[in-house]
Amino acid sequence: MGFGSDYARLAQSLKRFFKIKGDITQKGYEKKRGKLLAPYIPQIQGVDPSLQIEHRIQTSSQVAPPGSKQNKPRVANSRDERFRSDLHTEAVQAALAKYKERKMPMPSKRRSVLVQSSVEACTPPDTSSASEDEGSLRRQGRIASSSPYQAHPSVEHWFNRVIQGSSTSSSASSTSSHPGGRPHHATNATSASAATVLADLMAHTQLDNHSAPPDVTGLSERSVHAERPQVASMRGLPRRYTHTSIMETADGTDRGDREATDGVPVNSRVSSKIQQLLNTLKRPKRPPLREFFVDDFEELLDVQHPDPNQPKPEGGEMRPLSGEPLGVVTNWPPSLMASLQRWGTTQPKSPCLTALDNAGKPVYTLTYGKLWTRSQKLSYTLLNKLSTRNEPLLRPGDRVALVFPNNDPVMFMVAFYGCLLAELVPVPIEVPLTRKDAGSQQVGFLLGSCGVTLALTTDACQKGLPKAQTGEVVTFKGWPRLLWFVTDGKHVVKPPKDWHPPIRDTSNEIAYIEYKTSKEGSTMGITVSHSAMLAHCHALTQACGYTEGEIITNVLDFKRDAGLWHGVLTSVMNRMHVISIPYSLMKVNPLSWIQKVHTYKARVAVVKSRDMHWSLLAQRDQRDISLSSLRMLIVADGANPWSISSCDAFLNVFQARGLRPEVICPCASSSEAMTVAIRRPPEMGVPPPGKAVLSMSGLSYGVIRVDTEEKLSVLTVQDVGQVMPGALVCVIQVEGTPYLCRMDEVGEICMSSNSTGISYYGLPGMTKNVFETIPVTSSGAPISDRPFTRTSLLGFIGPDNLVFVVGKMDGLMVVSGRRHNADDVVATALAVEPMKFVYRGRIAVFSVSVLHDERIVVVAEQRPDGSEEDSFQWMSRVLQAIDSIHQVGVYCLALVPANTLPKAPLGGIHITETKQRFLEGALHPCNVLMCPHTCVTNLPKPRQKQPGTGESCFLYMQDVLQWRAQATPDHPLFLLLNAKGTVANTASCVQLHKRAERVAVALMERGRLNTGDHVALVYPPGIDLIATFYGCLYAGCVPVTVRPPHPQNLTTTLPTVKMIVELRNVNLSCVRTCMVVAEERPRNTLTQSFSKIFKDLGLSSRAVSTTFGCRVNVAICLQGTAGPDPTTVYLDMRALRHDRVRLVERGSPHSLPLMESGKILPGVKVIIANTETKGPLGDSHLGEIWVSSPHNATGYYTVYGEEALHADHFSTRLSFGDTQTVWARTGYLGFLRRTELTDASGERHDALYVVGSLDETLELRGMRYHPIDIETSVIRSHKSIAECAVFTWTNLLVVVVELEGSEQEALDLVALVTNVVLEEHYLIVGVVVVVDPGVIPINSRGEKQRMHLRDGFLADQLDPIYVAYNM
Repeated sequence: MGFGSDYARLAQSLKRFFKIKGDITQKGYEKKRGKLLAPYIPQIQGVDPSLQIEHRIQTSSQVAPPGSKQNKPRVANSRDERFRSDLHTEAVQAALAKYKERKMPMPSKRRSVLVQSSVEACTPPDTSSASEDEGSLRRQGRIASSSPYQAHPSVEHWFNRVIQGSSTSSSASSTSSHPGGRPHHATNATSASAATVLADLMAHTQLDNHSAPPDVTGLSERSVHAERPQVASMRGLPRRYTHTSIMETADGTDRGDREATDGVPVNSRVSSKIQQLLNTLKRPKRPPLREFFVDDFEELLDVQHPDPNQPKPEGGEMRPLSGEPLGVVTNWPPSLMASLQRWGTTQPKSPCLTALDNAGKPVYTLTYGKLWTRSQKLSYTLLNKLSTRNEPLLRPGDRVALVFPNNDPVMFMVAFYGCLLAELVPVPIEVPLTRKDAGSQQVGFLLGSCGVTLALTTDACQKGLPKAQTGEVVTFKGWPRLLWFVTDGKHVVKPPKDWHPPIRDTSNEIAYIEYKTSKEGSTMGITVSHSAMLAHCHALTQACGYTEGEIITNVLDFKRDAGLWHGVLTSVMNRMHVISIPYSLMKVNPLSWIQKVHTYKARVAVVKSRDMHWSLLAQRDQRDISLSSLRMLIVADGANPWSISSCDAFLNVFQARGLRPEVICPCASSSEAMTVAIRRPPEMGVPPPGKAVLSMSGLSYGVIRVDTEEKLSVLTVQDVGQVMPGALVCVIQVEGTPYLCRMDEVGEICMSSNSTGISYYGLPGMTKNVFETIPVTSSGAPISDRPFTRTSLLGFIGPDNLVFVVGKMDGLMVVSGRRHNADDVVATALAVEPMKFVYRGRIAVFSVSVLHDERIVVVAEQRPDGSEEDSFQWMSRVLQAIDSIHQVGVYCLALVPANTLPKAPLGGIHITETKQRFLEGALHPCNVLMCPHTCVTNLPKPRQKQPGTGESCFLYMQDVLQWRAQATPDHPLFLLLNAKGTVANTASCVQLHKRAERVAVALMERGRLNTGDHVALVYPPGIDLIATFYGCLYAGCVPVTVRPPHPQNLTTTLPTVKMIVELRNVNLSCVRTCMVVAEERPRNTLTQSFSKIFKDLGLSSRAVSTTFGCRVNVAICLQGTAGPDPTTVYLDMRALRHDRVRLVERGSPHSLPLMESGKILPGVKVIIANTETKGPLGDSHLGEIWVSSPHNATGYYTVYGEEALHADHFSTRLSFGDTQTVWARTGYLGFLRRTELTDASGERHDALYVVGSLDETLELRGMRYHPIDIETSVIRSHKSIAECAVFTWTNLLVVVVELEGSEQEALDLVALVTNVVLEEHYLIVGVVVVVDPGVIPINSRGEKQRMHLRDGFLADQLDPIYVAYNM
């Protein structure tokens, strides 16, 4: 009685509620409903009350009397709102609203690059679909309105039951299912209007060379920016440091706007952009995801831990799911060949395959009789008429390549069955059009590994292949040498009457090999046995309810996957008639497949989401089309989570033309396991289909949740039906031991069946991992003695044993321990005003490994009419949308000119080839935006510096010119050569002495100089400079050498040296010592190259030695010929950043070769001191080189006389230890090492190793970096980088690279430079500047003037090709 009265009161309350006039929001509706139902529903501890209420009202609606007609549509409609396909677009727009005020600095680009990019963009338009799975266009169709299906009452109850006992409100997932039935009229009207908008969009997306598709998001307004004319660079003006050079920049200010940064007045807009970048980086980032950073230097690393708040699976362990048993058919043929023979002899006139031309007209209908006889002819010809040296060319079991175009299914079908009859193994591949086809080289490797020597093709196709000069088909890169055989009728012979092909029962021998491209780009061949081929046909026949004589329309590629399984194999098994729609026809008439369904009254159609979207292009012009004959519309890529929007939009439009909702049957398949699951046709009495609304955040952690706080950040997926007949399916952990997943956990779907592939050809290791997996329970016990095949599909088993797929392993990107699906990121990017900037929805998303983690890269084709500023604003919005929806940062976003990304065989983007071009710097983007500051959160932390002690003492001796003039007066000291290589001047000891005396007399008599006066010597290098220098010393004056201005540098003088070497007869065998003097680290490559160049001229490698001196002491160490060869050690660069010296083996990762600067001279004492504490350091520490010697300099000459500076540099003492000795600070970092080598006296010597100048070191993140190390890595990253220089400004690392190549390659360098500095130095590049060769200033000694370069950059005087500001 109590329950009945409560139920009556509940019914009255609901009636009053639904009679309220006016509209009510979803939030208000839920709040009102919860308030009404709360008194009648007991609370369940640990479960969100709103979810309980939702479940109870669904359950009560099942038992409610049918008389309540008013509330049924409202309840169903409110539930359907949660499955609307445009929810994701709304989420993107809501996320972008939060970022309206954010402004990021726009890259600066030279005008010439802008013009070049726009010209390149005007390429012929692409007549293809979007991404590699040919489905990007379908993702734009999420504007379709609500789903026309009603809610299934048991789905949410299933999720609650799965994770029963959870105490969190987010522990329940929201799903729904939909039985067949028409939607309410209001919903249908909304759907129709939305579908009209979609149809308008797709109509504008037609393959038209002139029309541009409109915006489909409804967000027509954009943030307003000041428009300004784009000014070209004045290339005729001086290139270096000119104030009149002009750059393309982002903000609206002109060159006259100046500002001071950090107290330093800078006359530049560059500094304002850097300040803008700093302001952007100062914005608070979300807490970084915890992760482990594995490295040798564990004590140096910022070890991160998993987020303790991340959701974890809470359900019980799943149980393997079995499909229904395979039915026993009495007349089932023993093999596919037996079936072909049966139909070819008993039903010879029955149509097998109808081929269409590009106009949609039938050009040929292949009957089963013709298929049988033509296959016999080809089989006989291959076995008996092809020979080499009187030996048959082919034997049973040999592999044969089938190279047929996508518009000739008849010839392919004859060749395929001809190979099977001859017991050959067909290997279908795509037609190679050029030597540089994307992925063609990997296909060649597959053919080589399979031992393929013969390729079958058509006469028309063979004529279209590229030919060598001999007229034969060229050998494509990576391909084996092939014999090409044309299978047209005139090239095959009729077999004798007594010859019959062997028709054997099914076996485990290989029937055919299907190729697959892995995520890494390698092409593998999946072998399918005869028994598996027959079992798969049997399972598809039972699952799809195929019957003899049915007509099926096939839009897919008939050479592989579902197009081969349904349109070539299973169709022959059941004597079906296939209408093959060529891809070229779909590009011209996207509605062609629907027209053929109507014309032929086809019962089944096999399509992809792409085809469903394309069919909406011209549907309004076709009033007489009917789809009522269809009983199954198989969506082959139904495993793609975003295929649901295609199905909804297609149903909304074509339901009025006879399409029944229950006809749409998504399926899930993979190349390895073939068909995994498929939604059954309604007449089979299966449970109603379902949908699930899943939290993207939960999915990134591999669990099934609904986000109750942010309901728009969800993923709506549809089921892909039930498991295939005769199959056993389970879900296992993605990585590590194949443990069974929990029921609310996402994992990789595995299948055990007789209808799967059996191996990767020639790859036993990978075969064992994929085709012979043994899933185990949590206790480690195997779940079955049957091996399972990994499907590469990520998903879970839902209610009513429905299979749900949320992604693929190939598109899986694991960033900071979280999983993200590439297709999901593509959908989010396309939701940001897609058609305004993205050329035909062509977007590629992939991940690259940088610094021990995956980083997301988004590459899109930019529309030719897109402006620079609009494109940059779109990129900024994409970054913000992905960050908000997926909670992950994009590492790089690049826009390339339209129609330039590599294409897959059916026109989609070839993802692997795109990734390869990105990594090689061959993508040539026209816009690029790097965001390493946002993405990289696993940088190591600096090590604490520990002081130590260490000291060495050495002796020194000095020669005097006067003594040499008396002892060896005629000894030639110097020879001066002119440009022709002849001697222009000489000076012996006595000659130099006398010239110096004359200079001294002139200075005292004519110059009237006194002792101590300073004399500027403005001479080029030569004998005059030397004589004048000694003359000043004789007169008691102080010489100040000043090099006269010279436009040339080291790079321009080297060709002269080479010319002398080549043209003159020079003998350098007399050279005993060639000193390499440098105030920096010895350059190994330079000395080695110098020795190698002049080796043929007699120069001994031992003659080239090093020396080191500096301003405080010009001669500290010397590598003489009497001593041993200079030693080279290898240092760990990671330790060097922390002022630690750690020796490693040659070739070790992060190793730095360092050659000793020489043996410390006699009379010279050297010590390594801490730069901060001024205390002595031990052998394993890097510190400043201090020197004590009688010939130390005494100070700087300056009119201001800064005594403190003089004392610190020239008269400093240690803070502890030997505090009495006076030292001079060299300003260079290095270390001492006692070598194991001995000199001429038999003593071991201490070697001094100079690492670099202290003034030029970069203090970043508490670590010390040497510019030359970063520059070496950058120069090595791309062949077009001629030179590099780095410096810091306002804590940002600025990398300047000289581009020696086309300006088209400028933007390629941005990502490569950022990657290599992150990988090898653990640093984030703030600004990348690409300039012309010769811009980086280099002095006469070949040393880079980095500070001059910095001043020129900040003053905007470099005229760069491109300036990228990394976010």
